[in-house]
Amino acid sequence: MKRRGLLSALACTVGVVAAGAWAWADRLEDTFSLPLDHAAIQYSQRTGDDPVARLDKQLESGQTKLDFAPNGWGYLLALLKQLGINADSQVLVFSKTSIQIPHISPRTPRAIYFNDDVAVGYVQNGEALELSALDPERGVFFYTLDAARSAQPGFARRDDCLRCHLGPVTLGVPGILISSVHPRSEELRDVHGSAFVTDHRSSFAERWGGWYVTGTHGSEHHLGNNVALIDPLVPGGPAQEGTQNVTTLAKMFDTSKYLAPTSDIVALMTLEHQTRMTNLMTRVGWDARIALHDGANGKESNDAIGKELEPEIEEMVGYMLFTDEAPLGAPVAGVSSFSKTFPERGPRDRAGRSLRDFDLQTRLFRYPLSYMIYSAAFDGLPDLVRERVYRRLYEVLTGKDQAKKFARLSAEDRRAVLEIVRQTKPELPAYWTAGPVQ
Repeated sequence: MKRRGLLSALACTVGVVAAGAWAWADRLEDTFSLPLDHAAIQYSQRTGDDPVARLDKQLESGQTKLDFAPNGWGYLLALLKQLGINADSQVLVFSKTSIQIPHISPRTPRAIYFNDDVAVGYVQNGEALELSALDPERGVFFYTLDAARSAQPGFARRDDCLRCHLGPVTLGVPGILISSVHPRSEELRDVHGSAFVTDHRSSFAERWGGWYVTGTHGSEHHLGNNVALIDPLVPGGPAQEGTQNVTTLAKMFDTSKYLAPTSDIVALMTLEHQTRMTNLMTRVGWDARIALHDGANGKESNDAIGKELEPEIEEMVGYMLFTDEAPLGAPVAGVSSFSKTFPERGPRDRAGRSLRDFDLQTRLFRYPLSYMIYSAAFDGLPDLVRERVYRRLYEVLTGKDQAKKFARLSAEDRRAVLEIVRQTKPELPAYWTAGPVQ
């Protein structure tokens, strides 16, 4: 695999962070960067163990080949097939937030296709396909695949993407994010440039500035489909007519240049949830690995480390259970097949229920526990973290913890989620499966 190193400015920044004292932050968003090259992490030195890195090895060995398609698709179709990504996951962004800025505009938006652990970015007439892939221990790695036909296509690792994908907005670890361009405001929030980072906690009215959005959502209003908001560095412009409840983008640009004519609202909402969930797992995992490594050198006991990690674990558990999810003010419906194919990926319990089932009436998912509990990243969390997450989830789902912050979880919700996880998640702690559901 080819490697393209960090830009000099970023390399200096990382060096300062790695050499300085590291301490627990009061808020995860208060950390600019954890030490990437700590002995317990070695992000820069080690090759990723992620779907793209594995595919690259298969290409190098000749075990796998990527077909090059005509009509501008290049390696895109073959790449999505190899990585198990459906075209109906397509979402389209026209704000200039990519390494290929000159090729992106409202007439030529960047397409993003994703599954649980990989995302692929496609730009019309672009120089490369852009990829992010989730390593179970080290978080997200970034790659490009040259768009031109090659006798031996291969991926280049792009640590220079950390200019945007490392900082407070990614919780101080290499991560992913969705940002929404807003009209100019002096209000302070979690920002990325002059755009706001969004996830399932964000109100509908704050979402998707700089994105195309297809689907219906009743009286709810968002910032999508407004081409006046195209530059996150200089946002502005009033909301435009015809930007809400859009079911076709044909009047806005040539949709035949894309694998799907949609930028599905349900896919966007799913990706938003997934971005912060991914970053939380990475951040808590890194903090634990660093502390455990240093503790092994006599600095701290595992019990003490566990106590220090409790606030982070509590934040991750709350996010997994959608405790701060912004409620939907009206039903939402997508216009692609994503709402059908995403739940089909299961797994399902004996009653046919899945954590991937959508609600879309008052909230995103029918059963409020993140499907990312099935991910390799969750299973790859240090034992100390994973065991404490399981314990906290069990306490909430069995009703032992009735704290106010979990009040939105009805007894029916808790019972259903507990039953689903019991029947679909391998290697649960023994206490999860002992005895009837209360």
